Amino acid sequence: MSAAPAASVHAGSRLALTVGALGVVFGDIGTSPIYTLQTVFNPDDPHPIAVSRDNVFGVVSLVFWSVMIIVTVTYVLLAMRADNDGEGGIMALITLLRRWTLPGGRRTAVVLAGLGIFGASLFLGDSMITPAISVLSAVEGLKVVEPSMDRFIVQITAVIIVALFLVQRRGTAAVGRIFGPIMIIWFLAIGACGIAGIAGHPEILKALWPTYALGFLFGHFGIAFFALAAIVLAVTGAEALYADMGHFGRSAITRAWLALVFPACVLSYLGQGALILDDPANTSAPFFLLAPGWGRLLIVLVATAATVIASQAVITGAYSVASQAAQLGYLPRLRIAHTSESTIGQIYVPWINWLLMVSVLTLVFAFRSSAALAYAFGMAVTGTITITTLLFFYVVRAKWRTPLWLIALGAIPLLTIDLLFVAANFTKLVHGAWLPLLVGVTAFTIMTTWQKGREIVTAEREQREGSLREFVDRLHTDMPTLVTVPGTAVFLNRGKETAPLAMRANVVHNHVRHREVVILSIQTEVVPRVPVSQRISLDHLGYADDGIIHVTARYGYMETPDVPAAMRLLDPAETEGIVDLNDTTYFLSKIELLRGTAKTMAPWRKRLFIATSHITADAAGYFGLPRDRTVIMGSRIEV
Repeated sequence: MSAAPAASVHAGSRLALTVGALGVVFGDIGTSPIYTLQTVFNPDDPHPIAVSRDNVFGVVSLVFWSVMIIVTVTYVLLAMRADNDGEGGIMALITLLRRWTLPGGRRTAVVLAGLGIFGASLFLGDSMITPAISVLSAVEGLKVVEPSMDRFIVQITAVIIVALFLVQRRGTAAVGRIFGPIMIIWFLAIGACGIAGIAGHPEILKALWPTYALGFLFGHFGIAFFALAAIVLAVTGAEALYADMGHFGRSAITRAWLALVFPACVLSYLGQGALILDDPANTSAPFFLLAPGWGRLLIVLVATAATVIASQAVITGAYSVASQAAQLGYLPRLRIAHTSESTIGQIYVPWINWLLMVSVLTLVFAFRSSAALAYAFGMAVTGTITITTLLFFYVVRAKWRTPLWLIALGAIPLLTIDLLFVAANFTKLVHGAWLPLLVGVTAFTIMTTWQKGREIVTAEREQREGSLREFVDRLHTDMPTLVTVPGTAVFLNRGKETAPLAMRANVVHNHVRHREVVILSIQTEVVPRVPVSQRISLDHLGYADDGIIHVTARYGYMETPDVPAAMRLLDPAETEGIVDLNDTTYFLSKIELLRGTAKTMAPWRKRLFIATSHITADAAGYFGLPRDRTVIMGSRIEV
């Protein structure tokens, strides 16, 4: 009797996940029909595509098969199988590379991990361009409804973008429930408009046959090659399917894509193609002109809502990438706010939020139209997709030991297609494609410089700290000269090999130690989350009765450490005394960085490393320490 209700609950849960995925994952790719064909046939393009029957059929066919191959095959059917404990995205692939490396392939893995970091850097560029081009393209629909609104488009777009970033601090949990139904309305609307367009020219359905795509690509390569730089806009947002897999699961995303998103987008592209066949003048705004006259204002409003949702998806994606990069040591520790008690992945990173807002507004006022931004967008997308495909097939070989011939069977054609899109976008380098490359190179330089500088500082710090075991042995020798004060002291340290600088200073200069001493190390694992049962481990450091223990608290790269919560997990039976959390003082060692003369890095990289260190979040707040019981002791290190 209970099987039916259980099945009903299970079905309801699956439906909720699918609707949620529609509201968060597909905003970017679901709004691509607004500007893709319009950009392909843009008469102001440096390499314009003439409107003819053959070209329209060829372009629509290439759009369909590009979406089919890159999104459905590369991401939905293949890449989403390579998850890191349920998490996806390019940072997840980097952590898998660390875990699964082919014998003798360590150098290759390092190179590919570096390539992955560059892909993540390109994604940050994508996070800047998507809100600008998406919202601009939707607001531009006002020109179709009322031409006189043209001069207000940039200002309206700016207001919407500022409002979008101002509400980020509230989190997406509440508005996420609204996003799903809005996107369902969106996809049903664009699908219905597409069907109306197809009804006018049913022959456009022939474009689904691959011979039209192949014939256009190889028969008119000089035209088709340049068209690829705009056709790639149809797959913008493909990375979001993979990156957001941890929030909704592979099956929910797959169901939403195959059941609603893919068919609706295809119908829209076919309908727009039919409309252009009917009148070449419709290339000015084929998406909005596809809607009936009475419904165009409504479609503009829904499109604006959909593009805001598309922007939300990449903004939260940027938070996630920055958070993961910080946890993996590629960025400083950033202040992170969790905006949902039930959904772990919903976070807000203030520094990234304001950086993105300034960047997006700059793009809107600098480029002033979606057409001008289109080629900048394409380069970011193609670069990320190509790197993701390459890393995926390496992980497949390393993790599942798939035969090389089988990997080649899939990798060669998919990478060939990806690289063809990259090459086409390089032809637009001076027309905006330089922008994501500049952002990517800048972010890549910052992340690799921080990683290198962090290694240098760690090595110097380890030398100053000295061996923890030897320090504990010395404490036993010098015990009569030390004053033991009541209470518990928790010293945060990077590991258990060296002594905390704050603890060493307390003993050497103040000749004081606490009755109970906990040396706590935070260890970030190459998994998204660590179960609470595996959170902590304890080491008595060779003595079972001196009141000094070392505790390792393990967290996944998607988690924010909480030191007091970790301390509550300690078993009193295993500690060397009563650890009273109400009578605990937390000690932090703060490092002041100075530019030294040693040839550890180029002078400009030293300045960049020190400048980057200034965005490091307050350690007490990051680790959840009570400020009234936290002591910070400083030290200087030259880079």
